[in-house]
Amino acid sequence: MSIWLMLLSMFVLANLPWVNSRLFVVIPLKNGKNAWLRVMEVTVYYFVALLVAIGFEQQFSGNIYPQQWEFFVTILSLFLVFATPGVVYRHQWLPLQKKLR
Repeated sequence: MSIWLMLLSMFVLANLPWVNSRLFVVIPLKNGKNAWLRVMEVTVYYFVALLVAIGFEQQFSGNIYPQQWEFFVTILSLFLVFATPGVVYRHQWLPLQKKLR
């Protein structure tokens, strides 16, 4: 059950920058977010997801297993794949809806 909760939290964190126009879901911006702010948010949320995963590992196994760089690259790739629905929503779905109106 905990692995599904962790994957769900990663999915939600990966899509947050793309589905709203506030910085970190809290700070409203006058001109909206540009691509660099979204990439910065994705990076911060990636590290938050890593901290959540470390917390899960500490809670359920009692210790944290040391990882090599391959693990972090794989998790980053998974995180970016999880962000795909938000990117499609922001850059394909919304412009199409505006065009049809």
